[in-house]
Amino acid sequence: MTRKHHPFQETIMKAIILDGYVDEPACFGVPPYLSPYPRYTAGALIDSGFEEEDISYFTIDTVRAFGKTPAEQFKAADVFIIISGMTVPGKYLRGAPITAEEIRALFRLAGGIKILGGPIRLGYSNEGGTAAANLSFLPEGVRVAQKDIESFVYDSFAKKSIPAHRYRTTEEIAAWSKKGAFISKQHPDFPNLICELETYRGCGRKKHCSFCTEAFYGKPDFRDEEDIIAETEALYKNGVRHFRIGRQPDLFAYKGIDNGGAALKPNPAAIEKLYSGIRRAAPDLKTLHMDNGNPITIAEYPEESREILKTIVKYHTPGDVIAMGAESADPTVIDQNGLKATPEQILEAVRLVNEIGAVRGINGMPEILPGINFVYGLIGETKKTYQLNHAFLKQIYDEGFMVRRINLRQAIVFPKTPLADSKISDFKNEKLFRAHKEEIRKTIDLPMLRRAVPIGTVLKNVFMEITETSEKSKVMTFGRQFGTYPLLVAVPSHLELNRFCDILVTNHGFRSVTGIPFPTNVNTAPQAILKELPGLNKSMAEELILKRPYKNEEELVTRFKHGKLISKFVCFE
Repeated sequence: MTRKHHPFQETIMKAIILDGYVDEPACFGVPPYLSPYPRYTAGALIDSGFEEEDISYFTIDTVRAFGKTPAEQFKAADVFIIISGMTVPGKYLRGAPITAEEIRALFRLAGGIKILGGPIRLGYSNEGGTAAANLSFLPEGVRVAQKDIESFVYDSFAKKSIPAHRYRTTEEIAAWSKKGAFISKQHPDFPNLICELETYRGCGRKKHCSFCTEAFYGKPDFRDEEDIIAETEALYKNGVRHFRIGRQPDLFAYKGIDNGGAALKPNPAAIEKLYSGIRRAAPDLKTLHMDNGNPITIAEYPEESREILKTIVKYHTPGDVIAMGAESADPTVIDQNGLKATPEQILEAVRLVNEIGAVRGINGMPEILPGINFVYGLIGETKKTYQLNHAFLKQIYDEGFMVRRINLRQAIVFPKTPLADSKISDFKNEKLFRAHKEEIRKTIDLPMLRRAVPIGTVLKNVFMEITETSEKSKVMTFGRQFGTYPLLVAVPSHLELNRFCDILVTNHGFRSVTGIPFPTNVNTAPQAILKELPGLNKSMAEELILKRPYKNEEELVTRFKHGKLISKFVCFE
């Protein structure tokens, strides 16, 4: 095959895309997630004349792991692109986002044209409760995409003129999302990664939340169902099997109708077309989850939302979560920050999602549950705010509903937001926030998790990710199912990493569970595993070990007095 040259260069150009990870209210890209940004950017490079073999993709963790190996490639590259940005940073099991120091060092190391883009254009931050910093740490010569990185890259190489800072169009990403799908195969987690699928961005509300950056994108710019389906098909053909419809502020508003109300009127037909089309394009997918749903949309339009929930349950995979931006249960904070919904509306949304989604699915998790997001450090916040938030969460629990996870975070103050205009620059109630968070974990999270995932539940296909050894030499292997906001599972033993296991839940933490392989091999399992079997303790586990091996269930029950108690949880080879 004849290689073609870049249209405006004498020689073939080499491009590097370095993924420093993104974490936004409506987009996630920390492993095992792959956000749309690198894929769109790769597609834009292809569209501007690059060849697939001349585009290399790295994650920041790859660079950290291999040190000097990619350094020579970075120096030799004609184009070096870093994608990054944390607007809602959290805690990550693995895959730490890129730091300002790493960005500066890598740009100094790299050769060629240097471009930085992604949400970092709004400012740099790696923790909540602070004001985002400007990008003064960048070395001279770095080009910062002030709007979309993918359109900036395309304009840089497809045109001879200096690129404009602009937002890409849905027509452009219809092409770029497909052309850039090949990047997924270069991800170090491939094929065990989740690709975010964008339905739209922008917010249809007339008054925006004080802290949110989604309003910067303007009114909703919906992608066509067929474009999203075609992107899914391209990713599927490249070996991707896990998907999340995640890049939107409110899935229930996808292709919704503005009838002058507080939220767009949902369009159930569009969502049915999208979900059924994704299933046709990726018939053997392993994960299909969603992310955000605005509680006011669900509360204001219960019949349309009920229809959408039934569609989701029909086509998705279980363990799904609707992240609901409750933000606050304090009427003063709601009013002064332009928040979306009242506590009554949020509770109505929680009620409706539980009605449709609380049934347990084949992977051990409920089909779909709400996730509640609260934000602290907002205008008008007082000690009473914390009391009202706690009381509201307790009401959800006391009424018998389930919530998959409760996210309590401190706002980052970004320039040009109402929160920045209010002159709030740093969080003022750190001690109060920490005490409140601990109280929520003890009194709400723990009993809620026991309700959602009782002891004895078998969680299917838990992917084992890391092993840690404590100071007391206690070994724990941590894993998660693939999906949106997956539950952290701790196994008190060393298990082989990067493989899937079925896990029997044996205990609960505030936001995680302890479990053991299911079934557990009674003849080879260590004591640390055996004492976790339901009904056993350390001394019973010691007795079980002393009487090994056991040929079958009959021999187990005959020789070990507690054998009947554990027989359904074990195997013998």
